[in-house]
Amino acid sequence: MNAQQLIPPTRQPLRAASDFADSAAVEDDLFDMTRVLITSRVNVSPKRLDAPGPSPLQLASLLSLAAAAPDHGLLTPWRFILVPLAKRQRLAEVFALALIDRDPGATLAQIESAREKAHRAPLLLVAVACLGTREPDIPPLERMVSMGAAIQNLLLGSHAMGFGVGLTSGQAMASPRLRELLALSAGETPVCCVNIGMVSKAKSCRLRPAPETFFSVL
Repeated sequence: MNAQQLIPPTRQPLRAASDFADSAAVEDDLFDMTRVLITSRVNVSPKRLDAPGPSPLQLASLLSLAAAAPDHGLLTPWRFILVPLAKRQRLAEVFALALIDRDPGATLAQIESAREKAHRAPLLLVAVACLGTREPDIPPLERMVSMGAAIQNLLLGSHAMGFGVGLTSGQAMASPRLRELLALSAGETPVCCVNIGMVSKAKSCRLRPAPETFFSVL
């Protein structure tokens, strides 16, 4: 057994001054990579997403990133439902019927456009917030913060893999027909769709708000 193996797992060997300099350089590089990843990500319309989408292994990796989201109370107050290509027609009919429920006078073109939304992205997830009674009783707003972080992790992970990602929602999210299709329980709410695929047409980054517009000191 060598000296390194004798060091308890919770302890680290003493580091030379040069190690700290190297560590600072690594941290700078990591920050720069993270900054580029975050600031280069854009929301991509499902209309501009082509196959292939993530493989099952890639999807599993992305979901493991979602699992790293902050989660007060360890409730996992969200989940993602994959709608495979073989089931997209069922989702398309829900979108169409939800439109007719809201607007009985919808045109055939509008109804067909609603259906088509279910078929655009190579991979489609429905993000569901779990806001029902749980123990501990973490407030719904905190649970939504966790869900937003989980979705952001998915977005950034997909971007890092070379995929484009777009979030879509709309009034169909509130349709009882969608709840029935997804077999949601009381306290569960569909929030948006996460659409992932290869970008067919690049899009420039939107103008970001300046920090002074949203930051202040008490």
